Amino acid sequence: MPTTALRVELGWRSGPGVPDADASALLLVGGKVRSDADFVFYNQPAHSSGAVRHEGKRDAGGQVTDSIHVDLARVEPAIETVILAASSDGGSFGRVPGLYIEVKDAAQGTVVARFDSTGADVETAFVLGEFYRRQGAWKFRAVGQGYSSGLEGLATDYGITVDEPQQAAPTAVPAAPPAAPPAPTMAPPPPAMPPVPPPAPQTAPVSLSKVTLTKAAPSVSLTKQGGTSGAMRVNLNWQVRKQFSGWASKLGRPVAMHNDLDLDLCALYELTDGSKGVIQSLGNAYGALHQPPYIHLDGDDRTGAVASGENLTVNLDHQRDFRRILVFVTIYQGARSFADLHATVTLTPQHGAPIDFSLDECTVPSTVCALALITNTGNDLIVQREARYLVPERGVSPQRTVDYAYGWGMNWTPGRK
Repeated sequence: MPTTALRVELGWRSGPGVPDADASALLLVGGKVRSDADFVFYNQPAHSSGAVRHEGKRDAGGQVTDSIHVDLARVEPAIETVILAASSDGGSFGRVPGLYIEVKDAAQGTVVARFDSTGADVETAFVLGEFYRRQGAWKFRAVGQGYSSGLEGLATDYGITVDEPQQAAPTAVPAAPPAAPPAPTMAPPPPAMPPVPPPAPQTAPVSLSKVTLTKAAPSVSLTKQGGTSGAMRVNLNWQVRKQFSGWASKLGRPVAMHNDLDLDLCALYELTDGSKGVIQSLGNAYGALHQPPYIHLDGDDRTGAVASGENLTVNLDHQRDFRRILVFVTIYQGARSFADLHATVTLTPQHGAPIDFSLDECTVPSTVCALALITNTGNDLIVQREARYLVPERGVSPQRTVDYAYGWGMNWTPGRK
């Protein structure tokens, strides 16, 4: 097995009634994780070593893949095994057609290993394969071990502590106290007891909850999710398609490299006092988290290859000051259209389940995409999946194009980084 960076793709065919599936990885020592941090999945997308990260889903005409990036050269020496797993959401794997796992060289796209899973029935989680060390070299083998207890059962089997819904404890009826024994004439002094050490600090258990927005179910209430306070991170992560389709291939463009590609995560905002503005790296309009507009752009990632991607942070402690926020992304350079790219959007409230969706449906030469609209209705905070690809007219900036499409009514002047 080469020690170059590898992309592990979990693939299946989607369709009516087909459950969703998710890829995950566990880094093991002696058959168990060292801590919950050794579990990489949709709610914990990157290992601290940088060796493993969850890259998200891609839907190409009904063929869906969920990818894990593994750099074997960066796996810590103590790690003996990297488990590659799959879990289903909304039904068993018996209803998921064409399930497979494929290991590819991340740079070349060549297939290193493949395992097709057949005969699945009631299983809702699978260990499909694993990387393991032997005589100083990494090997790969197919496994195919199924679980009917889902991702929770698989994770706990390898030592992960999973957050469980709290249940009310049964009420205990105290028994009558026993009769007191006769007191001795002279009680001996109690033996000296060593001091009790304080309990070891406990880390929060892993939460497996998530919300995936789709065309059929495009919105979610942050209020009902309990996610209306604290900081909410909006993350954009992307990969370049190995072989362009759509407009890029028709124009005969070469494959763009990560270091040529620059996407900009931006946001239009409107506050309840009527003020409006934009958050973007152009013009260094990074915003502020603890004063209006209570939105901050964390940085400008010009590669998309790092695990953190590009991020906006919204201070939901000031949700009453928001009327609406439109998160959008522009292609600044390196690609002609979103048809060239695969991107994943994740909104992670400090409280409540993460919300994610993929950008995989661009069929026009679009350089700007409206991602998500956050609206304060007065008694609810709604996140709406937009995934709306826009084509600017000649001479019109992407920012102004978004403004026109959503009626923001701002004045625009040229800017630069």
